[in-house]
Amino acid sequence: MLKTVALIAHHAVSLLNFRGEWIRDLCASGVQVWCLAPDYQDEDSAAVRALGAEPVDYGLRRTGMNPLRDACDALALVRLLRRLRPDVTFAFSTKPVIYGTLAAWAARVPRRVAMIEGVGFVFTDPGQPLGWRRRVLRGVVTALYRRALSHAHQVIFLNRDDRTEFVMRGLVAENRAGVLGGIGVDLRAWVPALPVENPVTFLLVARLLREKGILEYVAAARRVKAQHPDVCFLLVGGLDSNPGGLSRTEVQSWVKDGILEWPGYVEVRPWLARASVFVLPSYREGVPRSTQEAMAMGRAVITTDVPGCRETVEDGVNGYLVRVRDVDALTEAMLHFVRDSELIVTMGAASRRMAEARFDVHEVNQRLTGLLMGAAVGPQGT
Repeated sequence: MLKTVALIAHHAVSLLNFRGEWIRDLCASGVQVWCLAPDYQDEDSAAVRALGAEPVDYGLRRTGMNPLRDACDALALVRLLRRLRPDVTFAFSTKPVIYGTLAAWAARVPRRVAMIEGVGFVFTDPGQPLGWRRRVLRGVVTALYRRALSHAHQVIFLNRDDRTEFVMRGLVAENRAGVLGGIGVDLRAWVPALPVENPVTFLLVARLLREKGILEYVAAARRVKAQHPDVCFLLVGGLDSNPGGLSRTEVQSWVKDGILEWPGYVEVRPWLARASVFVLPSYREGVPRSTQEAMAMGRAVITTDVPGCRETVEDGVNGYLVRVRDVDALTEAMLHFVRDSELIVTMGAASRRMAEARFDVHEVNQRLTGLLMGAAVGPQGT
């Protein structure tokens, strides 16, 4: 019987936002849950305790590859896990998966589960020749993944393409790699709201990284506004320190030019309520939570035909799939909604139905709990 679990995360806020319902369910079932994250604030710790779990601060920088610092952090994590002695560790995001899984193995944790929520910028095709730094980083991360995942009892992917790539690269054994699908949203909290038809308003929610397709979004917005000045474009998300991060100056220049509004990193629900259509022209994803939230609120979706994104759209039913980095195709997809606003309503309703069928967080959480207890997840999802 499962008694104790250590969740190993890279960010306390993400742990609460993306795992909060699951943590509550685990605690309610009598499981003791330790929530490990490196950046707790007082309000985050209080929120974790309110779920019934125990916050545990540990040292691990989310970005950067300083081998000495990472090795010291991993050793400290080994000591922490030896003290906690959980039955299972569950790690997600790149560095927690790598160092958390290795630390759990060294600490002799009986069961070790890792979730690959996306392959990250290291494996995402940048659309141009790789620079030497990126080639070196890809080699290092590949080697670390191969070593760490060899010590995981179960490795969970959100889409089939990521699973296939990791298996083909020899990073994980095929019989220990399964597909979960999207991590889900609380459909009772993300309720449908009638989409705005006039003015037609497009919304992109993402960390401000080039690989999220933000430059393509801005380029398409310029073209659409040249023909239809009343159409509105919104961009919600915070600046990011990753190598692909955009600068504040760059984003503010778009605001100054009247291309879009940018409130920064804010609660997304009011902005989804203002939106007609959700747009995510990303280069690659796991299965994006932002799109699942938009679908739950009844928003049509424009996204790219790439791993992780294509799982959220049935082309022509709840939105449109476009080629990655194709500004022409993205612009044309936007113009479909500008020319025929009825699509905003009909495709938005289809998105909600799809969210109910595929992305109910409570059903996903039941599967995750089963995985902690030793259930297998199939290669095509459950």
